[in-house]
Amino acid sequence: MPRRIIDLSVSIENDLPSDPPMMIPKIQYIDHALGRESMRLFFPEITEKDLPQGLGWAMEMLELSTHSGTHLDAPWHYHPTMDGGDRRALTIDEVPLEWCFGSGVKLDFSHKPDGCLVTAADMKEALDKINYKLKPLDVVLVYTGASKAWGTPEYLVKGCGMGREATLWLLEQGVRVTGTDAWSWDRPLALIADEFKQTRDPSIIWEGHFAGIEKGYCHMEKLANLDQLPPTGFTVCCFPVKIKAASAGWVRAVAILD
Repeated sequence: MPRRIIDLSVSIENDLPSDPPMMIPKIQYIDHALGRESMRLFFPEITEKDLPQGLGWAMEMLELSTHSGTHLDAPWHYHPTMDGGDRRALTIDEVPLEWCFGSGVKLDFSHKPDGCLVTAADMKEALDKINYKLKPLDVVLVYTGASKAWGTPEYLVKGCGMGREATLWLLEQGVRVTGTDAWSWDRPLALIADEFKQTRDPSIIWEGHFAGIEKGYCHMEKLANLDQLPPTGFTVCCFPVKIKAASAGWVRAVAILD
């Protein structure tokens, strides 16, 4: 059977409303005609006749967050320390590459309603359903169905979220990288904010992320095409762009099926 590669990443797009306004990427496209003018900075003597059909290079200028598009969060994103406060949290350029290439496991929680909190019991039940036992450095990908709303403002409030208990249970099995097709590993932030307003319970705030204070781990957000994956039998490659001292890095995540 030939090797098959499934792209698990979304494209970074200009003005796409799938982030809060302050985080929406901005892309300035410099076409070949404009590129001709910028080439004159390097070749002051050139004219249009010196270039193929009078055209120069194309390029783009981007304004975006390290959390734009499909990205890998580093422990530094969650807190300055990890592993119970015993270590400074890893930044994205320090994340072990061994964490970012491993056997993939897909857990399907798309049947759960938007905003549902996933527990450790839910994780165990999903694994029993596919008859799989986690091993260290497995990459666990959670399919919530939120990706169906990608490219719309509704994306921000779609999908279930991983709680502290569920996250720590995965980490206890030796998992170090997880992922979701939703905007956040946690439940939609607007829902958590509404609940906190009513309960004033701080334990519900960003609990899946804050689990990284107790045990360092990374997770991917805004994954795509998880519905195309089998439960197991594939390899995940998710090396992040190396940004010095950053809380996250963009990643072209792929699943490799042999």
